[in-house]
Amino acid sequence: MKYLIVGLGNIGTEYENTRHNIGFMILDAIAKASNVVFADKRYGFVAGLRLKNKQLILLKPSTYVNLSGNAVRYWLQKEKIPVENLLVVVDDLALPFGSLRLKTKGSDAGHNGLKHIQDTLGTQEYNRLRFGIGNDFLQGTQINYVLGEFSQEEEKQISEHIDKAIEMIKSFCLAGANTTMNLFNKK
Repeated sequence: MKYLIVGLGNIGTEYENTRHNIGFMILDAIAKASNVVFADKRYGFVAGLRLKNKQLILLKPSTYVNLSGNAVRYWLQKEKIPVENLLVVVDDLALPFGSLRLKTKGSDAGHNGLKHIQDTLGTQEYNRLRFGIGNDFLQGTQINYVLGEFSQEEEKQISEHIDKAIEMIKSFCLAGANTTMNLFNKK
């Protein structure tokens, strides 16, 4: 069985360590732990790995966050992966820093990347893992906050939150969305 795990982020060194790139960071950590490397392919950087009897396709779209739907649709179709086996890893302003929530459907919550995926796929019913980046910014400075780097205090904690996100991704693929939500969303 195949799964498409998509980490949202923006390409380019100027975005590398920004809050908006947490999806890329999590996929990079999975790839590093699994000794796989990303290849530059159509619409993104792609790596494959096996997790027990599951095949995971890791995708970091090269379309920038706001046009992520193009890459998601292409790789779902190319790999013949059903939308229920899609998991999008995304930053979330509405959650405190480091909080993680798996959802099987829902609105885009004002996230342009999720909005484009929803519009491109024609459904809100796809899985997403939301990584809380907090909302400690002054009114009118949201873009600077999202495209800013994590604070020194957040940097000290980020690896443990990334590790938990990886556990959730593995659980999603091996045990399913409902079991994963029951195990992790309450914590």
